[in-house]
Formats: sequence, structure tokens, C-alpha cells
Amino acid sequence: MIKVYCYSRCTTCRKALKWLDDNGIDYSVIDIREDHPDENALRKYYAMSGLPLKRFFNTSGILYREMGLSKKLPEMSEDEQLALLATNGMLVKRPLAVGDGFVLIGFKEAEWESRLKQPR
Repeated sequence: MIKVYCYSRCTTCRKALKWLDDNGIDYSVIDIREDHPDENALRKYYAMSGLPLKRFFNTSGILYREMGLSKKLPEMSEDEQLALLATNGMLVKRPLAVGDGFVLIGFKEAEWESRLKQPR
């Protein structure tokens, strides 16, 4: 089953969950504010994703902007960035979908479709 870290007031998260429902894909929702991934989980997801670490940050979020992270992140090591991400779920790009051997960050329908839809 896919774990989907979401924020209930996020329209992108709601679109992703609707897409999963419409396509009959089983998932469990995890509130990213209350039960965000810890540093070990983020380290694992980062390794599985093959993506740059910056993609894990919610760069359009209020907290990201308030903390001035666009200027601070380039100066930080990967370990420091992962530790920072683990401090607050609102720093993490959402939705964050984790399944057996894959990680999807954000909701791009074509990307989700190619990863999650089974050929009929």
C-alpha cells in the first residue's frame, strides 16, 4: 500500500488523493503536520527517489520563505538539510507518496500515472 503524506488544506494534495480514488489505487494518508517523516525516513526516501534533495523542500511554502531557505540551503550540507527537513512537515514538498521501491514528490499526473497505473 502507498503511504501519502498530505496536508488537508493543500489543494494539490486533494487533487492527488482524488486521482488515486478515481484510479482505484489503495493508499493510506498521513498528516504531514502531525506525523511528518523523521530524518531516517527522509534519508531513505531521498536515496530511493534519485532526485536532488532540493526537490524535497516545499519552496513555495510560507515557512520556507520566512526562514530564508533559498539563500541558506546552498550553504548547508546534505546532512544539515535532511535534519532541517525532519523538524517540520510544512518544509516537506507535498504530497509525498511512498510505495514499494519508489517515491513521488508533488503531484504531476503523468508521473503518477506512469508509476502507479497497472497496464490493463
